Amino acid sequence: MSTVHIREATPADLESVLALYAAIEDSPTDVLSLEDAQAVWAQFARYPSYRLWVACDPAQHGAVVGTYALLVMHNLAHRGAPSAIVEDVVVAPDQQGRGVGRQMMAHAMQQAREAGCYKLALSSNARRAGAHAFYESLGFAQHGLSFVVETLT
Repeated sequence: MSTVHIREATPADLESVLALYAAIEDSPTDVLSLEDAQAVWAQFARYPSYRLWVACDPAQHGAVVGTYALLVMHNLAHRGAPSAIVEDVVVAPDQQGRGVGRQMMAHAMQQAREAGCYKLALSSNARRAGAHAFYESLGFAQHGLSFVVETLT
C-alpha cells in the first residue's frame, strides 16, 4: 500500500483530473475540455461546501493519482444534520489496488464526520461490479433505490 497525500485541488490540477476521468470514460469526448473545466471550476466557489480533492503520490513527485468530489448539504430534515455525497471517484488505472481509493474514501468519511453529517452517500455505475465490492469493503451498503432522469435538455 502506497501512502498518498490528499489535498484540496487547485486550478493547476485540472489537467491531471481530466486525464483521470478520460481513463474511465467510454469515449474521450465524454470529458470536458480544459477551458470548459476551468469554467466549471469557477462555479465551485459558489457552493459553500463543495470541494474537489486530489490524491498525490510523493513517490511520483506529487503526481495526481486519484480524485473525488465531496458535497456537504445542509438539511431541514434529520434535525438539521447535514449529509454528504461523494462523486467522481477515480484512481489512475496503474495505481488501482495500491490503497489509493481506500485512503481517499477514509478522507471523505473524515471530512463528512467533521462536518457533522449523519450519512455519506455515493452512487456507482451499475456496470462497475469491482467498484461496488470495493465500496462494500469500506462499509458502504446499498440503501434504498436511486432514480435518475438522464437528459433534461
